[in-house]
Amino acid sequence: MNGSPPPPSVGAQDPELKNSPIMEEYDEAYESIAQEVDGVRVCYFNNAAYTHGAYVCSGGEELLRCENGLWVREGSCDADNP
Repeated sequence: MNGSPPPPSVGAQDPELKNSPIMEEYDEAYESIAQEVDGVRVCYFNNAAYTHGAYVCSGGEELLRCENGLWVREGSCDADNP
């Protein structure tokens, strides 16, 4: 992501809107949920669709990456404290 524009800030997920799950890549449930969404190349965040590989900044703090229909935590959105 170095040299690219910062990811869009999307705020917090609104449970009333369509959202894809947010997971830890090494979470025990990751594999089973990943299988459930297998073949899905789009992640949803508050009704907005993002393509596989897209990054967003949730709540101004958490960097998320779209991975085949799941949001995977990548770290902090703070460039000074990744």
